[in-house]
Amino acid sequence: MRGEEVDTVFLGFAGIYGDRFFAFKSVASPKGFPYLTGREQQEMLRYRPRFRSPEKAAQPLNLPEAERIAPGLNPMYADPVDLMVDVETPSGEILAIDNPALLRMLGDGIGEAHTLTLVRSDRALTDCRPVSLLSVQTVQQLGAELGTAVDQRRFRANVYVDFTSAGGFGEDGLVGRSLRLGPKVVLALLERDPRCTMITLDPETGVANPEFLRKVAQAHDGMAGVYSAVLVEGTLRKGDAVELLD
Repeated sequence: MRGEEVDTVFLGFAGIYGDRFFAFKSVASPKGFPYLTGREQQEMLRYRPRFRSPEKAAQPLNLPEAERIAPGLNPMYADPVDLMVDVETPSGEILAIDNPALLRMLGDGIGEAHTLTLVRSDRALTDCRPVSLLSVQTVQQLGAELGTAVDQRRFRANVYVDFTSAGGFGEDGLVGRSLRLGPKVVLALLERDPRCTMITLDPETGVANPEFLRKVAQAHDGMAGVYSAVLVEGTLRKGDAVELLD
């Protein structure tokens, strides 16, 4: 569904706390990634999920105390009832994420084979590594190559980094190295991010433009951004410094 920009996040070993805790499993999706996404239902990008208790969904309940325990953290997640999500539909209706009416809406127009069930997890239900990182310079370069403004939300990254002096796709050269984000978080950059149909979808309307994927495929080997793993957990804030460690 539609993502949101936040000022502060907690990055744990399983990914960003609160990110992708829910998914809709479909019997028609591949067994390796059995969830409904915008690839099958473009309208999903027009749905807005929100936590009912955003303050409890922003970070582990015991974070201040856990951070005082060296060298690592022992984060405790909130109770499931405190991590409940409501979804605003394209028409403005607010439905609980487990409301059967929401399942019916998401299944409209995609065929009877997509029988949907709700799945909940305490870790991010991602299709690859726990954290995806993309530089704003990469977004800007793609915009220049396509001759149009590019909304960075197309790429659905967890972390957007401004490398200031580096050009587009500068993150590619950092694969195999580590970055410190803010005072504590350390990421290992593991591999380039192979892109799919999702980047063709306008994050506001869900309308597809194949030119985005075609350009990335032809000019950049189908890759944009990098996948990462969290080596040191901690809090990340908008504007935090980025440091190359090795």
